[in-house]
Amino acid sequence: MLVKLAQSLSLAALLAAGAGTAIAQENPMVGGAPMSPQMNIVENAVNSADHTTLVAAVQAAGLVDTLAGPGPFTVFAPTNSAFSELPDGTVETLLEPENIEMLQKVLTAHVLPGTYSAADLMERIEANGGAVGLRTVSGDTLGFQMIGGSLYVVDENRNPARVTIGDVNQSNGVIHVVDSVLVPN
Repeated sequence: MLVKLAQSLSLAALLAAGAGTAIAQENPMVGGAPMSPQMNIVENAVNSADHTTLVAAVQAAGLVDTLAGPGPFTVFAPTNSAFSELPDGTVETLLEPENIEMLQKVLTAHVLPGTYSAADLMERIEANGGAVGLRTVSGDTLGFQMIGGSLYVVDENRNPARVTIGDVNQSNGVIHVVDSVLVPN
């Protein structure tokens, strides 16, 4: 199955697509906090107890104004638990001022230009024969596939992240919470 996923993603990596359209709906709670579709990505993320590491990284990378801007953006937001699964010292190293470019690359590899709901991504997966690749703000490619009824995002190193909370609508896009940090090449 992983070989098929890798083959599908290799072909899908050649594809770049435009933005889909999210359908307005009631937002789920994230990190114990209500998410308001009237607030932007940064305003909502700072309220989530599950995303304090992500918020600190966005601040250290100087990306607050970008992610609070008009967008639209689709953000795959790793939880604190996802960051804790990285090798020891990785987060601390990324947060050092001399590593700002590397940190920006990692974070923008979690962001698609445009708004993609989970349904949009699933439609694209189905229309493309089971997997699709989309270009991130960093210029990297994320692969998307349904596995066991769950939506997965796969980075260029073939590391999967499961979408655990999808379609958290924002005033400037949408957030999908993921259980792993996506690492660009």
